[in-house]
Amino acid sequence: MSRTIDRPGQAEVVEDFLAAARSGSAALIIEGEAGIGKTTVWLSATEVAARRGFQVLVARPSAAESVLAYGSLADMLRGVDPGMWEHLPAPQRAALERVLLRADGTGPVDQRAVAAGFRSVVDALAGAGPVLLAIDDLQWLDTSSRLVIEFAARRMPAGVGLLATLRTDPSAPANASWVQLRDPQAVRRMVLPPFGLASLRELLLARLGRSFSRAALVRIHEIARGNPFYALELARATTDDRIVRLPDSLAELVRARIDRLSEEARTALLAVSCSSTPTVERVARATESHPEAVIGVLAEAIDDGIVSVEGHQIRFTHPLLAHGVHDGASFALRRSMHRRLAGIETEPELRARHLAMAAVSGDPDTLACLDAAAQSARRRGAPAAAAELADLAIGLGGDTPQRRIVSARNHFDAGDGERARKVLKHGLAALEAGPERAEMLSLLGAIEALDGSYLDAAQLLQRAIDEVGDEPASRARFLVLQAFARLNIGRRDTAAADVDEAVACAIRCGNAHLLSQALAMQCLMDCVLGRDFDPAKMRRALELEDPGAECLALTRPKNLHAMVLAYTGQLDEAARATRGIAEDCADRGEEVDQLFSYFHRVLVEIWRGDLHAADEIGSEAIELAQMLDGGVTRGVGLMLQHFLACYRGEVERARRLGSEALTALEPSYCGILINLVVTLNGFLEVSQGNYPQAVDVLEPLLAQLDPDLNGTEIIVGWFLPDLAEALIHSGRGGDAEPLVAALERNGRRLDRAWMTAVGGRCRAMLLAAGGDVDAAVRTAEEAMRAHDRTPMRFERARTLLVLGQLQRRRRRRDAATVALREALDAFERIGTPLWAERARAELHRGELGAGFAGLSETERRVAELSAAGMTNRDVAATLFISPKTVETYLGRIYRKLGIHSRAELGRLMAEQHQPDDK
Repeated sequence: MSRTIDRPGQAEVVEDFLAAARSGSAALIIEGEAGIGKTTVWLSATEVAARRGFQVLVARPSAAESVLAYGSLADMLRGVDPGMWEHLPAPQRAALERVLLRADGTGPVDQRAVAAGFRSVVDALAGAGPVLLAIDDLQWLDTSSRLVIEFAARRMPAGVGLLATLRTDPSAPANASWVQLRDPQAVRRMVLPPFGLASLRELLLARLGRSFSRAALVRIHEIARGNPFYALELARATTDDRIVRLPDSLAELVRARIDRLSEEARTALLAVSCSSTPTVERVARATESHPEAVIGVLAEAIDDGIVSVEGHQIRFTHPLLAHGVHDGASFALRRSMHRRLAGIETEPELRARHLAMAAVSGDPDTLACLDAAAQSARRRGAPAAAAELADLAIGLGGDTPQRRIVSARNHFDAGDGERARKVLKHGLAALEAGPERAEMLSLLGAIEALDGSYLDAAQLLQRAIDEVGDEPASRARFLVLQAFARLNIGRRDTAAADVDEAVACAIRCGNAHLLSQALAMQCLMDCVLGRDFDPAKMRRALELEDPGAECLALTRPKNLHAMVLAYTGQLDEAARATRGIAEDCADRGEEVDQLFSYFHRVLVEIWRGDLHAADEIGSEAIELAQMLDGGVTRGVGLMLQHFLACYRGEVERARRLGSEALTALEPSYCGILINLVVTLNGFLEVSQGNYPQAVDVLEPLLAQLDPDLNGTEIIVGWFLPDLAEALIHSGRGGDAEPLVAALERNGRRLDRAWMTAVGGRCRAMLLAAGGDVDAAVRTAEEAMRAHDRTPMRFERARTLLVLGQLQRRRRRRDAATVALREALDAFERIGTPLWAERARAELHRGELGAGFAGLSETERRVAELSAAGMTNRDVAATLFISPKTVETYLGRIYRKLGIHSRAELGRLMAEQHQPDDK
């Protein structure tokens, strides 16, 4: 191989990149115009990497190959030991086998499983040593491969580098903005400048074995503008230091070089340029000759350095030459060659593309071939390729509603929601009302539910339902989706009616999978509305579920089942179910669904009081949300950070994150998510004892509940105990009473230990505020027994704190100390410092010295709180007594201590707590 002619600093950039890739993750994009020498630098870098122990996975796509789904990915994977597949989860293993065409398979393959499998392979290789993903001509990557490599790049572990070349062309700029790593600073770019005279002289001598006079060299450099490929072509046309031709453009020069060849050679080269995987045998069949004859015909092109033959593979030595051959041929010749290649191609997608390139309008056979190829691509897990094939059919005159639906669904599944919306909206504008229009509206609604506004989704789905008529299967599908959208925007009664009708429609059409979705959604609605849902109904839904059926994750019965477990307080079971769903989503590469399963896992762990587990899961979820970076997904990531900051007591950070989360979620109109952020904002105020502020934050959420307060499951009623506590401490016990009664009533009616426990805690506060401390203690003790039936450790600790406060008011100091110490230990283990400090302060209040021996227990507490600067109203709210009673207590305290003011009380209190120096 000819040696590389280095530009200044080029070797250092490559060295730095490889060092960074070995210790972390890094990318290097080598950019420059056509012919500037990108491939030469790239080859040299891959050779250096291989010598230094990197496993190099190579892809060298060409323009013709850019039409073959996963073509470049398959090239990279062929360099991997097949034994690497054995450890992969089944969905990933099957997906990669299909990409490599090692298995036929009958079921559909999800692109996300392909991406997850490729990432798993890269991770495993990196565990054994450094890995280099090397791609020459990034702009020719097929869309399916690009999406998978983009997915892997943003998740690359330490020890993996991405090296690629990218052609820069002002008339058709290529875009590599999708190459993103976890650390944006780890993506480097090397822009290759033109060669100088000295480098150019060295290049021409090395490649052509000739030296040129300075005058000729200067002229070549001037015309080539330092471009080495252009300079080499000019040098080849130079005789006796005289340039024979001075073409005006590089394209002209390439065409001139091709035109020197025989007509037979140009025909063979056209077959090579039109073929995605050109071989001697394929070119022979396309040109109706024999393999030996092809080699003979191409001999002059091989000798002239236009193509090379390695084994039976034929490759142009430079992409510009392939373009010159293809673009230099007449339109009729190109169409004729594509028609010949379609006749010998067995791969459905490639055959369909050749037929499309050969056609000027869509004849039925070509359109049918494109439809079949789109279906094949989707089943292979290549939705981007399927969308392109459907778009080809539309462009050839086959614009039908069904093809637009196929195109939009595949564009969306490939991650291009905007393109999907555009395809559907264009189709809707040309359609009359009816089933086809309804199908488009429902798909647009589903896209909005996943990647836009639930309000828009509900409106679109209602239009679809209105237009579909009485056809039960479609109506059932649309109603289930609309129910979920309406649930999320707070229209729970209409959502329940939708899903009830969906069940009836599914029964009427006899579709078991549709019935499973409708029944599972009905169970979720029963739960949220405070109905006692039937576990047998959910079991039936799970039995009827078809795991292989295509449906949105948000309507899958097993996902809905996990939600119901969480929302009804079956938290240990919910933790197992959501963990299994997250693992399954990870195996399949379903990252949006994985994020929402993480979201529920974090909620479940917070409710269980395991903040350490919530923090660990939350870290993964937050990182995933940042990678996905959609509106709702970004909001979910901010929510999780906000939740954890609230419990950790990071007040200012929590407030900032809460505000950012609400801003991100507002366009989605997702009431459930928005209300959860508000719930945690209120909890943060309660944690600090800011009760009036907590009421201001939480009281508006009451409007989201039904007037009878029957639906108080934790997903919608999580805020109720905090609001009740804040109202009680703000002297509004009457307003708290119906909230407490609802928690108690629903806890008994639905057998929800959580509601019974927290309802009992709030009832104890109400009783104490009314002066009945004995009844308050009994109620708090009953609440503790309810806590024994639920694994909610944090809520249990809060009830212990209240119980300890009440026991001290009854002068049961030993019992109070035991309860308060247990609460303190729990808060510290859980990791909630604001609440630990509250428990610690209560313990401290019970340990005042002998200087206050003459005060009663209540008088001691009034003295300490007043000395701390609390107003009479604040002291009254904290101790469940009236402000007038506080005044009475203060008068007694002043008389017993021989003082006359709060200032003196504060001074005595400070002296009492000074350390003993003896």
